[in-house]
Amino acid sequence: MMARLPMRGLTLLLLPFLLAGCAAQRAYQEGNALVAQDKVGAGLAKYQEALASDPGNPEYKAAYLRARDGAVVRMVEAADRALAAGQIDVASNEYRRVQTIDPGNDRARAGLRQVEADRRHAAALIEARAAFEKGDIDTARDKLAAVLTERPAHEAARLLLLEIDEKAAAAPSGPAALAASYRKPISLEFRDAPLKQVFEIISRHSGLNFIFDKDVKADTRTSIFLKNSTVEAAVYYLLMTNQLERQVMDGNTILIYPNVAAKLREYQEMTVKTFFLANADAKSIANTFKTILKSRDVVVDEKLNLVILRDNPEAIRIATQLVALQDVPEPEVMLDVEVLEINRSSVMDLGINWPSSLGFSPLTSFDGNVLTIDQLRGLNSSTITTGPISATLNASKTDGDTTTLANPRIRVRNKEKAKIVIGDKIPNISATVSSGIGGFASDNITYLDVGLTLNVEPTIYLNNEVAIRINLEVSTLGERVETRNGTVAYRIGSRSATTMLQLKDGENQVLAGLISNEDRSSGTKVPGVGDLPIVGRLFGSQTDSNGRTEILLSITPRIVRAVQRPPASASEFGAGTEASFRRRPDNAVRAQVLLPATGARPVTPAPALAPPATVTTTTVTTPVAPPPAQEPATSFSVPPSALPATPQLGSPPSAPPGQPVTTPESVPASASASAPEAEAQPAAYPPGVTPPVPQR
Repeated sequence: MMARLPMRGLTLLLLPFLLAGCAAQRAYQEGNALVAQDKVGAGLAKYQEALASDPGNPEYKAAYLRARDGAVVRMVEAADRALAAGQIDVASNEYRRVQTIDPGNDRARAGLRQVEADRRHAAALIEARAAFEKGDIDTARDKLAAVLTERPAHEAARLLLLEIDEKAAAAPSGPAALAASYRKPISLEFRDAPLKQVFEIISRHSGLNFIFDKDVKADTRTSIFLKNSTVEAAVYYLLMTNQLERQVMDGNTILIYPNVAAKLREYQEMTVKTFFLANADAKSIANTFKTILKSRDVVVDEKLNLVILRDNPEAIRIATQLVALQDVPEPEVMLDVEVLEINRSSVMDLGINWPSSLGFSPLTSFDGNVLTIDQLRGLNSSTITTGPISATLNASKTDGDTTTLANPRIRVRNKEKAKIVIGDKIPNISATVSSGIGGFASDNITYLDVGLTLNVEPTIYLNNEVAIRINLEVSTLGERVETRNGTVAYRIGSRSATTMLQLKDGENQVLAGLISNEDRSSGTKVPGVGDLPIVGRLFGSQTDSNGRTEILLSITPRIVRAVQRPPASASEFGAGTEASFRRRPDNAVRAQVLLPATGARPVTPAPALAPPATVTTTTVTTPVAPPPAQEPATSFSVPPSALPATPQLGSPPSAPPGQPVTTPESVPASASASAPEAEAQPAAYPPGVTPPVPQR
């Protein structure tokens, strides 16, 4: 009785462990069944339940990891496909499902970051499209530049940027940093007027603020005659003709300073831009920057294939366009090659093989000793023996046909070499003996390629044609050669062909003519009678063999990625002058296009830029001598004597005695007239003074 109590206690003690083991096994089996039914989430939960009951079981742990990793791979692939197809919400849900199974999965975290970036890019594209439709091309370009910086291969952004560039090429827009007032229409006529006075008139008309550097000369005088132009063009020409430069401070303020190296270093803002390259070589891009932009601050990171450039914004703009031209995928072509080797052989062996020698030997003496001379004298037919005489009749013919077919397909980048080898590697053993006392010999083994070797180098052109440089070599293994030192070598037969051909995409070309004919004849016959015609066949045997080998090569190029021709707006763009990359204003570009190629003035004036109906065109005339009083028109007179030497921006202009002050704001509506009316009322100039030539 006492013995049963400890046994029962032991059973009660082990019962929880037994039940836990049964529960773990049951959960493991249920997990297997759920995973087999593609219910991975429920199956993983059962595996975790089994591991919780039996944490040290390696079978449960292996099953859990195997099921989890397989599910994660499938979910990540599905999410990647959805993201590539533009299904952002589907991709986000799949990545989050991965995180529920494997919270630390790096691919899921990277995928969610890409999802957020794609959402930002989609919103930026919508904003860029809206800005483009409103005519704000600069804002649209900035939005697209931000998208393409993060994702250079964004197809929608590239297409929209291409559309914007095509429109901008026909009607380029003004700088983005200045307000719309910078592009207001204006007409100016100044002769030998103080430069700062001209800028004050422009400031009053456009609302822009001009700040002058202390080194801008106060006594600088200028002449400018513009009809139906813009504020931008007026500022551009004034700066260019007076060796000045500008720096945009904000949307309505421009700093004017001398165009000298010291001031450029002081005022010109620099921008640092990093170009992450997907296809182009970083060294090549850096060399382009140094050659075209004359940039000195260029850093190349070959490991990340990126280029860092520090330069002024205009140079950065040109660098971005250059990178867009060069950083394109390399063209690729698939070469469909078919190699056919045909071997034909025939061997005929006909005749009788007679023995080539007959031996005679005397019988030994009776007592077993060697023969003596006296015994040789007694030799006769009964004391001489011969060996067995045998003749073989040969009558056989053997024909053989062998065809070797190889059909490799190889994908090659443009102007890259590819090699195809079909055959065997034959060892070639050579011995090397060291010099000196006690030298020893060592064997060196080299391997020779025997078979078919094809080297190709394609060049893809814009018209979808492919030029292929082909080098075909066919080698065969010959007889074995052994030298006196025991070195083993082989005789190698080789046939090769090198050519350059140009094919269209999908065009097939067959190269043939690598033919090898081999005829051999050998025989044995009895001298004399074996040379007799017809009968001689009975006294000899002859073997005739011939072989023919022909190589056919068929090659078909199939372009996988063609050469991308850039649009006209991207392949040609303005790059400023030799001293500055600043672009010419819009109306200047338009006038340059409208003028004939010879530079002569057209008979019919080109249509001027039509100003908006709400903007009044003001003409300011400053002749050398005050002209007589004129009827009110689009211009008003300001004599040079009445112009202050150093005007203060923002203060009302001083008027000559007895004359009212006329400003753009005070010009009545009746004073606004079209260009023909203004030209119909020329000012009267005193003798000796040349009137300004009207600009058409």
